[in-house]
Amino acid sequence: MKMVLSLVNLCAREVVSDHSSSPYWLSCVPRELYQALLDAAFTHCRPLAVGELVQRWPERTLTTGGSRRVGKSQCPPNRLCVQALLLAVVRGLSDKRCCLQVLDLSGLQCEDVRVEDSMGGWSLTVALCSMVLQARAAASRAHRRDGERERKRGLEAERERGAIKRDRGTAGCGNTSEGNNEAVQKMECSTNQPTLPEESVKGVRRRMEILRRKAQCEVKPNTSGNNSRLCEQDWEDVVVVHIRVDLFVNCRSWERVRDALSQPGPIRLHCRYLRVEELSASSIATLLGLLPQQDLLGVDIRYSSLGVSGLAMLLPLLAPFPQLHSLRLHYCNLDLQRTQPGQQGALQDLCKGLSSLKKLKRLCLTALRLPGHLRLLLSSLSQPLEVLKLPYLCLTSTDLAYLSCSQHASSLRELDLSENWLDDSSLPSLRRLLGQAENSLSQLSLCGCGLSDALLGALLPSLSCCRALRSLRLALNPLSRTGLVSLARTAAGIPSLRLLLYPNPLEEYEAGLPALPSSAQLLDWPLLEEPESHQLTLRMLDEVLSSRGRSRDLLVTSDLLNYSPDLTVVD
Repeated sequence: MKMVLSLVNLCAREVVSDHSSSPYWLSCVPRELYQALLDAAFTHCRPLAVGELVQRWPERTLTTGGSRRVGKSQCPPNRLCVQALLLAVVRGLSDKRCCLQVLDLSGLQCEDVRVEDSMGGWSLTVALCSMVLQARAAASRAHRRDGERERKRGLEAERERGAIKRDRGTAGCGNTSEGNNEAVQKMECSTNQPTLPEESVKGVRRRMEILRRKAQCEVKPNTSGNNSRLCEQDWEDVVVVHIRVDLFVNCRSWERVRDALSQPGPIRLHCRYLRVEELSASSIATLLGLLPQQDLLGVDIRYSSLGVSGLAMLLPLLAPFPQLHSLRLHYCNLDLQRTQPGQQGALQDLCKGLSSLKKLKRLCLTALRLPGHLRLLLSSLSQPLEVLKLPYLCLTSTDLAYLSCSQHASSLRELDLSENWLDDSSLPSLRRLLGQAENSLSQLSLCGCGLSDALLGALLPSLSCCRALRSLRLALNPLSRTGLVSLARTAAGIPSLRLLLYPNPLEEYEAGLPALPSSAQLLDWPLLEEPESHQLTLRMLDEVLSSRGRSRDLLVTSDLLNYSPDLTVVD
């Protein structure tokens, strides 16, 4: 079976490579091979073939997003191929051979700047919204042409009927009084109809024509009085393609996204994950009001100065989305370290808004500075969380004590406590938390938490019991080589572990570091230029992994930027 599939893929690559031959094979290729041809066109960057295949797509659905890797390759589609796909969707609206009704582009965007010629989330969002507006304009022009043709046919039919009546009247001059009364009644019925205030209508026939057009809602004057537009109900009937997509909106693309979502047309966007940056609370609220409620799975708000009151206003607007399970807030200017008037009331509203999110499974709060308020926030949730990320939150030992005894502890799959300072007072709570989550926890991040050799040594027995752990990140902690070897030995003893992100040991830094440096100092302090120090660390770690038989299946690295993100679970 694998050999047959490989042969099909090889043949598909050869077919799409020669664009001059496309008129021949497009006319006879069976529908079962369209998917293989499209995969080959994406993989080998053949945008012309992508456009021709999508324009006459024979199936109701087409999936090209992250949920289905194109060509089973980890490389995202080329920008030109994505643009060709979007243009082909618009052309396919008027192509009778195209059967496409649902297009899934969710996860298609690539945010890795190292991948050349790929399309990021912002660019994809702008291109999609431009496509939606373009399709709407084309449909409006087509309907105006149809309406004009229908109007001309109606006028011609009225003229023909009028000529027939005049001929009959001339032939039979002796009309009965009954016929005259009937004609008068018809005339009175027509003249009693309401007239359009913006048009001066004197002829009965012209008035009847305009009333008929208005009743059928084919066209009606817009605010300028020069063009025509479809009625709202007509747009509901002409929706042809539904597109599932992840949207990335900021202040530069906000107006275009709003227009694409608010103006009906033959293409409708269904947002799966919404990411917004640098938008006000009112703009975000407007955007949420335009999204179809059945489709939204997650909301990611970044670098928006919301404050506690702004966030308390937004959270109730998320309650109507029944499938929403992920909420991420990054640098949204929530600072409860400084007491402000009305802050407690807004905090209560915030907790009430969180309690309305019945399906919430993932909660990520970055740099919100909420010391001592974790119990108030998390206790309002109606069900346990599976993903909890709390970096830069200034958590206290009281917060960790609550978390270790909360309903969330035993269900956590991902936990991020990075950049929250840990000391002897918080260590017992952290060990109890790891004990509660030992059967479920697959990702743990404790980067920049101030873990020294002594603190880490006390924590290692609890870490060794986490039998489901796949990713462990401990970068930017002040460990020596001795502490690092102990960490590697414990990590090698966890069968499920696949990634260990360790800190550079203190021996690799230049002289002058304080006894217990912070994560910022470790990040900025220069490392020794001599490679011998780092080579010694690598040899010691390799010996530990080799002795446990983990040299091949456990990635051990100190590289903060390139530590195999494929091993982590994406929200």
